[in-house]
Amino acid sequence: MNNKLQKQLLKRSKAAKLERLGKTVSFLALMLITVTVFAIIIFVASKGLATFFSNHVNIIDFLTGKDWNPNVTNAKGQPEVGALPMISGSFVVTILSALLATPFAIGTAIFMNEISPHRGAKLLQPVIELLVGIPSVVYGFIGLTVVVPAIRNIFGGSGFGILAGTFVLFVMILPTVTSMSVDALRSVPRYYREAALALGATQWQTIYKVVLRAATPGMLTAVVFGMARAFGEALAVQMVIGNAALLPTNLVSPASTLTSVLTTGIGNTVMGSLQNNALWSLALVLLMMSLIFNLVIRMIGRKGAMSK
Repeated sequence: MNNKLQKQLLKRSKAAKLERLGKTVSFLALMLITVTVFAIIIFVASKGLATFFSNHVNIIDFLTGKDWNPNVTNAKGQPEVGALPMISGSFVVTILSALLATPFAIGTAIFMNEISPHRGAKLLQPVIELLVGIPSVVYGFIGLTVVVPAIRNIFGGSGFGILAGTFVLFVMILPTVTSMSVDALRSVPRYYREAALALGATQWQTIYKVVLRAATPGMLTAVVFGMARAFGEALAVQMVIGNAALLPTNLVSPASTLTSVLTTGIGNTVMGSLQNNALWSLALVLLMMSLIFNLVIRMIGRKGAMSK
């Protein structure tokens, strides 16, 4: 009798079995994601580094060269695989779109959270969600049919270039930066506002000197996240930037980004050839920049958590 009772007491309950099953499934899912991420990094790195180890291209010349034509060799007998025009084009478009989107995003977030938290949020939240759900090709097509002709009529030239890409990316990252900025403002404790108002501060003084300063780490994270989104955008930028592998000299001349060159060229090369390896090297640069953006976001978030 005692042995039977002891077995019943030591027997796992149904809830315990379900809990153990849930932990096992969660652990396996975590391991799958981790292995997938490392596999992608190793695969892209192995392909991208082949340009320097197999084809013997100098990495400094690759990062600083201004000529991109892998089918042609220069006077030194080295292929023209200078990635500087694409790298600079990606950075210029990303930074300009972030600079353009940040004031609009923060202003919208302040209006939705501080000035009109009920009616403003009810009106603008569906608009932001709609902008997030629009496919990239739609943004690119609108830029191709509206933005490019407008720039052509105002500034002359073909209309394709950095400026067109900036306007398209501005609209694309605006909802992302706005949503994250709203979350950052909502995370500020209510008693911060109450204490500022109790000391005689006006609503704008409370917003500017208390709420925005407390939400600065979260809003910086939103901006960097938007920049990461802009840096990796391919299709929409490809449709409006001109896809010319030239170092940008002004905002209205055709240029290119890492993603635009990758999407237009990767399907026209033979796997293992120099041309294909050079494109994988561009993909490696893009991957490294994405990792750097993620590290910056984590550093900002950690600094914000420590300041609290």
